Amino acid sequence: MVPSNPTFSAFAFVGFLLVSIPLPWHLQSWNTGTCMYMAWTSLGCLFQCINSIVWNDNVVNRAPVWCDISARYIIGTSVAIPASSLCIIRRLYRIALMQSVERTKRERRLDIAVDLSIGVVFPIIVMALEYIVQGHRFDIYEQIGCYPATYNTTLSYPLVLMWPVVIGLVSSVYAVLTFRVAFKRKTRLQEILRTNSQISTSRYWRLMMLSGIEILCTVPLGLYAIILNSAGNQVQPWLGWADTHYDFSRVGQIPTVIWRVDPFAIVGLEMTRWLYVLCAFTFFAFFGLAEEARMNYRRAAYSVARSLGFAKSWRGNR
Repeated sequence: MVPSNPTFSAFAFVGFLLVSIPLPWHLQSWNTGTCMYMAWTSLGCLFQCINSIVWNDNVVNRAPVWCDISARYIIGTSVAIPASSLCIIRRLYRIALMQSVERTKRERRLDIAVDLSIGVVFPIIVMALEYIVQGHRFDIYEQIGCYPATYNTTLSYPLVLMWPVVIGLVSSVYAVLTFRVAFKRKTRLQEILRTNSQISTSRYWRLMMLSGIEILCTVPLGLYAIILNSAGNQVQPWLGWADTHYDFSRVGQIPTVIWRVDPFAIVGLEMTRWLYVLCAFTFFAFFGLAEEARMNYRRAAYSVARSLGFAKSWRGNR
């Protein structure tokens, strides 16, 4: 049974808050992969929340520019969230191999540049490549909102659909290597992490578990999306730019009475939007209730209380 649309809107908004609120203090740790994961996920929840509210009971093309951005963002996050997880596990692997976690400014800048290339630049490239196989401007599904209109042609698979699976497989290799090195050098790794102010032993293993869950989900879901896409509609041969982009300005408007009779559409659309919420709640489960998070919550609460003139009474009642 699929949850109601208002239920999704509420969960999506809560997911946006749960992931975006801790972002400032994660930026202080220089963990680019984690910050990218949070940013892509929180914005994805916000986009889907707004879409589900605006198009709750209609398919009116009331915000075409918003839909252009929203549809393109869905393409980007399908690559960006797995890519951010790859950056996380890659960093953990490098830490496991190090004799020390201390890095020079030049090395940190290089690490950040590589992470941004993987987690931001590459998803943008895939977004641009999707335009080659974009059949028309976008689709609007009642309750779902804006959605990309990728033409189901043979070229869509190497340009767009295969990348989550590829990234997931690369991350899997890193994960196996990281676990192997971490357990082999467990004592030395604990010594290194104890002397580091940016990542504790607890956070290291929580990042490992988050990446592991992401990897276990990315490859099966990526393969399932490919199978679902090919089974739901007949794959068409690539006949060139003009054929794919014929009547490109058209906007598909599909009410629930149409798309809810198609089981492939139900699974594909609902899975796409609920995955953002799942990623948000999974992240919060690992990091939103940890000791460092509770400490930052107390600091934030004290800052608010101080700005309202209640600092003394707040401190006295802690």
